[in-house]
Amino acid sequence: MSIQVDHVSYSYMTHTSLEKKALDDVSFTLEKGEFVALIGHTGSGKSTLAEHLNGLLHPASGKVLVDGVDLAARTPEARKARNRVGMVFQYPEHQLFAETIYEDIAFGPRNQGKNEQEVDRAIRSAMAFVDLDFDTFAQRSPFQLSGGQMRRVAIAGVVAMEPDYLIMDEPSAGLDPISRDNIFQQLQKIFQERKMGVLLITHSMEEAAQYASRLLVMSDSRLQLDGPARELFTHDREKLQSLSVDVPESVKLADELRQQGLPIEGTPLTKAELIRAIDKAKGWKVC
Repeated sequence: MSIQVDHVSYSYMTHTSLEKKALDDVSFTLEKGEFVALIGHTGSGKSTLAEHLNGLLHPASGKVLVDGVDLAARTPEARKARNRVGMVFQYPEHQLFAETIYEDIAFGPRNQGKNEQEVDRAIRSAMAFVDLDFDTFAQRSPFQLSGGQMRRVAIAGVVAMEPDYLIMDEPSAGLDPISRDNIFQQLQKIFQERKMGVLLITHSMEEAAQYASRLLVMSDSRLQLDGPARELFTHDREKLQSLSVDVPESVKLADELRQQGLPIEGTPLTKAELIRAIDKAKGWKVC
């Protein structure tokens, strides 16, 4: 089971003097159970690509297939396929609209045709996944919550639809560090327990390195690199820099420590990996 992007191209404002190509012959596959990060500078085409993955936009050429079904087709199968792809936009709390958290999360499952018993079960499960106590929060207004809590409600609304794939466009944008960590803890929990395919769109190399096993790098509307995160941050650093993509801070710090004579091994992608590498280099016991 997978999302297959097959030679997709797309332009805005076609047939005008302002026509702009947003995607140019992009191809890749996102497997169910895989956590992939999509990175690139602003304007590289990341968000436009994301909107193709659940049928909000259709390619000018090429295809997007979800489990073998073309999303652009006007068939019941295509509609079902689109429902298997959940989308969390930047600042998803701006999409909240209902009087209560319960009703907001219920919107998606009801649109899928679930009966009220199924809707209630989906809401309770989704709220548990994002650590919002049902009895405490279900009947509260979402607009009385903190920014981090509102974002968790928005994510719960997508999770309640029980998608096989989850597309996250800058889910930590605008959050304080504690709220950001909480959001990613919930994402890890959802990914591990529900075995979704996850595509994380982010400007943060730290987020990409910590959570994704594979990176997609976009620049100038094209997919420039596709490979394991550790391999790209180790062997393709010059190429990344040419694409205006940085490396995680832990990788930079490891380089500085090597220049000072500390024999750091490998490419530590996270702070935890760097600490272990430093301990090992100093001959300390690594836990």
